[in-house]
Amino acid sequence: MCGIIGYTGPDQALPIVLAGLQTLEYRGYDSAGVAIDGHGALAVVKRAGKLANLRAELDQIQLAGTCGLGHTRWATHGEPNDPNSHPHVDAGSSLALVHNGIIENHAELKAELAAAGHTFTSDTDTEVIAHLVGSLHDGDLAAAVRAALPRLTGQFAVAVMDHRDPGTLVAARRNAPLVLGHRDDASLLSSDVAGLIAHTRDVEALLDDQVAVLAPGAVTVTDLDGNPAQGHRYTVDWDIAAAEKGGYEHFMLKEIHEQPAAVRDTLIGRTDAEGRIVLDELRGGPDAAQDLRHVDKVYVVACGTSYHSGMVAKYAIEHWAGIGVEVEIASEFRYRDPILNPHTLVVTISQSGETADTLAAAEHALAQRAKVVAVTNVVGSSLARMADAVLYTRAGPEIAVASTKAFTTQIVALDVLALYLAQERRALFPDECRDHLARMEALPALIEQVLGQEAAIADLAHTFAGADYFMFIGRHVGLPIALEGALKLKEISYLHAEGFPAAEMKHGPIALIGAGGPVVALATRGHVWSKITSNIAEVKARGAVVLAIATEGDTEIKAHADHVVYVPEVLELLYPVLTVVPLQLLSYYIALALGCDVDQPRNLAKTVTVE
Repeated sequence: MCGIIGYTGPDQALPIVLAGLQTLEYRGYDSAGVAIDGHGALAVVKRAGKLANLRAELDQIQLAGTCGLGHTRWATHGEPNDPNSHPHVDAGSSLALVHNGIIENHAELKAELAAAGHTFTSDTDTEVIAHLVGSLHDGDLAAAVRAALPRLTGQFAVAVMDHRDPGTLVAARRNAPLVLGHRDDASLLSSDVAGLIAHTRDVEALLDDQVAVLAPGAVTVTDLDGNPAQGHRYTVDWDIAAAEKGGYEHFMLKEIHEQPAAVRDTLIGRTDAEGRIVLDELRGGPDAAQDLRHVDKVYVVACGTSYHSGMVAKYAIEHWAGIGVEVEIASEFRYRDPILNPHTLVVTISQSGETADTLAAAEHALAQRAKVVAVTNVVGSSLARMADAVLYTRAGPEIAVASTKAFTTQIVALDVLALYLAQERRALFPDECRDHLARMEALPALIEQVLGQEAAIADLAHTFAGADYFMFIGRHVGLPIALEGALKLKEISYLHAEGFPAAEMKHGPIALIGAGGPVVALATRGHVWSKITSNIAEVKARGAVVLAIATEGDTEIKAHADHVVYVPEVLELLYPVLTVVPLQLLSYYIALALGCDVDQPRNLAKTVTVE
């Protein structure tokens, strides 16, 4: 997820572009760059790292001009360094282009352009777009963009400027956000309304396959054929602080609602031209792939919420790839002398890639010559750099301390890893891998359906907010979600909550059940459905009030539970991506009812960098 900002008008562009990048830095901070048109001379400055690095460079030079573009990058193709930073230029360095998204057919386009004599200076898919647009430019920049877009496969928001057409920006999008800002004397564009409202509240969301031409005080929108079109135009009534949260009251709620897009981003580009699943980074090429093919034991190592996603991964890896898996708390892993060798795979999970205990576990595994795969959200993080292979979750920056979208994208990335191992070990047929991946690609729309029940879940939260103790129970893939639901409630509401394997209740925890005590049961349809309903009956007999998370169409569950929240029917191993969403909302609204600081709960930090 990258940030794009653009301005054309009467004022100096650079201060406006930099201020916009500051607002949008949450969308990516692997690098930042600007392009300024200074009276027919295009100047591009870009630096790896956070925006401060770019600012320091710009302090040393003077960039004057009233038209400019800026970009803050969340790296996907190519490591975060200066050459891979945006903006990118075409072969003649006459145009500059910024991009958010992934171009899935960039390799084919790059080969075609290289054969025509183009030379590339980065590892990005974005530079390919710049060269493609430049090769089609014959005096009309907007026409060149319209001609280029049908050749792109994937998702994108792009903005481009050319010094031969001063004062003009051209922008387009497909399945990635891009918003236009209207002002009497200026025009702006941004990945997010937050980048615009310091200058205007008259905004227009560009729609898929629309092309916008921005000039000072004038915006023209067309379709790909050049016919007049219009995006979704509206007036923003938020203040700046609220807009940074996308109009949501808290970052946590915003991030809960970002899960469909985050899961979609995590799944993009996971196959090569032959339809085989690929990892983001696999060091060592074919030899490394061969090593993973001969893995005979897997350890999954993580902390907190990431540990729960690892528990879900255990079910997927064992079922699809046929390899034994142990899931370990990272802080304990290296202190118990785990048996590791070159045929052992250690999967390390960390949202930030900087979690101290997880890094230490990875170092220990590498020292024992085990293979290490990192699942992380941060390109170029310490964990990503040390691992033999990396799967990026692509959730975008997560600001709320209580993790939501990072968790669901970790599950999805780990499911991809499970399919990759099954593919390499030939534990599944290629068609089976493709079918499972296709089912995963349907998850974003299904998450949207679950989010549609937010109001009803908020009402349930008010019903339960007076309780002082919660139990969460589950079996099979429901167990990790029961544990995660309890953790989420503890983190932000400070209520005592515990998750248990449902069958373990009668071995002690059921003694805690009292009249009216809430029990949340993960009871989706699957091969243990009859078992979990029996466990529900046990707690009901002791006076518990039961909220069941169940599968759509399951009317029988109503005979067992006092309240039911339904999720769509999916493959059994994919239920965790859906069932956790109601528990996130339940925790959020209970904490809200109790007046807690949802985004910054007491005593907690987002990234744990000490053991």
